[in-house]
Amino acid sequence: MTAKALNALIDEIHRQEAVIRKGGGSQAIKRQHDKGRLTARERIAKLCDDFFELGLWAAWGMYAEWGGAPSAGVVTGVGSIAGQQAMVIANDATVKAGAFFPMTVKKVLRAQRIAMDNRLPLVYLVDSSGVFLPLQDEVFPDEDDFGRIFRNNAVISAIGIPQYAAILGNCVAGGGYLPVLCDKLMMTEGSGLYLAGPALVKAAIGQVVEHEDLGGAKMHAQISGTIDFREKDDASCIDRMRRLIAMLPNHAPTIDFEANPGKPTKNISLIATGDPHAEFDVRDLLPFLLDVGPFDEYKAEFGPTLVCGYGRLGGIAIGVVANQKKRSKTAKGEVHVGGVIYVDAADKAARFIMDCNQSRLPLIFLQDVNGFMVGRESEQAGIIRSGAKLVNVISNSVVPKLTVILGGSYGAGNYALCGKAFDPRFIFAWPTARYAVMGGSQAASTLLDITISAMRRAGHEPEANEMDDLRKKVETSYEEKTDIRYAAARLWVDAIIEPAQTRAALLLALSVALRHDDGRAFKTGVLQV
Repeated sequence: MTAKALNALIDEIHRQEAVIRKGGGSQAIKRQHDKGRLTARERIAKLCDDFFELGLWAAWGMYAEWGGAPSAGVVTGVGSIAGQQAMVIANDATVKAGAFFPMTVKKVLRAQRIAMDNRLPLVYLVDSSGVFLPLQDEVFPDEDDFGRIFRNNAVISAIGIPQYAAILGNCVAGGGYLPVLCDKLMMTEGSGLYLAGPALVKAAIGQVVEHEDLGGAKMHAQISGTIDFREKDDASCIDRMRRLIAMLPNHAPTIDFEANPGKPTKNISLIATGDPHAEFDVRDLLPFLLDVGPFDEYKAEFGPTLVCGYGRLGGIAIGVVANQKKRSKTAKGEVHVGGVIYVDAADKAARFIMDCNQSRLPLIFLQDVNGFMVGRESEQAGIIRSGAKLVNVISNSVVPKLTVILGGSYGAGNYALCGKAFDPRFIFAWPTARYAVMGGSQAASTLLDITISAMRRAGHEPEANEMDDLRKKVETSYEEKTDIRYAAARLWVDAIIEPAQTRAALLLALSVALRHDDGRAFKTGVLQV
């Protein structure tokens, strides 16, 4: 990929993100304003001094039969509010009245998980009609569905993490438990909080009741006593929210956001062009991400396809594990291909990660990995054993882990370098990133063979032109599903970031991650040696 092609891809992503941020569109925004209410993004802009959005691409390209659900109908991210960091979760009422789709639930749960892991205060800006009924079977009953949000509310409270909620519109049915399970609860005039609305109450028990008597702000302030503060409108509610959050004890910042990088971040694309076939020395990339100063490479002459070492980010000592993107020759004269994990590289990385845990150093993983080396020699050398050791130490790490996917993230390489399943505090991806169990050409050939075999078993021998069409169809489908936007839509990554934004994203993520260390001892159990 040329620099021009990379810039074109970034521009395309910016255009698509602008559309996503419009939520339900101009008419839906107008309807929200006609009610005297702000949109979710307008509320966040007034609440937060700075805001780093997470999960923007959630549900992208999904739920087309229901008209789509931009950003899954909820906005989440880390905000700076009156000098305090907080996780903000805001229902977007312009998208199906803020109803919960399956991906909405998944996105809220991810935000709560980040808040729990990092001891971030939570702010909920509630404006939702509840579960999206046509998909209620995918939202309602399971352990990672709608109810888990309320379970988390209770657990978060018990941990001692502050939770604030503002009801700024609808808060209906089971969704009503979320704000009531928070520490401080505000509600604006004209909003509604009830388990069943007037129409459902009439249908269920024959009672005719007005909205205000059933669940209005005045009733909940004066009669039920459910809310703590009754507010005139969004603006006054947000003002009070900021004042209350400002009363939290100061969390002393440990990150130096002004620390100079080794090289100007805007020039990072001179090294990393996004071309999956381009070779470069990943050590040349690190100065764009880390502070100015030496990078102390660990076992620099051993296991060359993984670069491990110690540096600083925002003044904080950290460990780095990064795929090497150029061919290397070992002391034995063997040529090792960049992006592939060999036995010696896996052993080195496992030992390094254990050392970082011993020293309580946060870990940053830079993924551009094709997977583990295969073949007779590799199997006989114990690649599965070495890979299992690496997976073990990552699984049991107790220090904060941050992952950035620069290019390929294929197969077990994704696991071994702290993919989503291995609890990174945050996981980011460049626009050029690719997610899949194997590379596109290998997968297309395998899928084509499976398809052709199935056709032959059914008594049909495909002709040459039919096989060409099948190959194109398989390749197109696989290419679509390896696109990082497909992954981001399913929340396999927290955000798609431009290469030049990587250092800033890592600084913020590290500042959040350093809020909490639970003090657990590092243990691995049985290791294959």
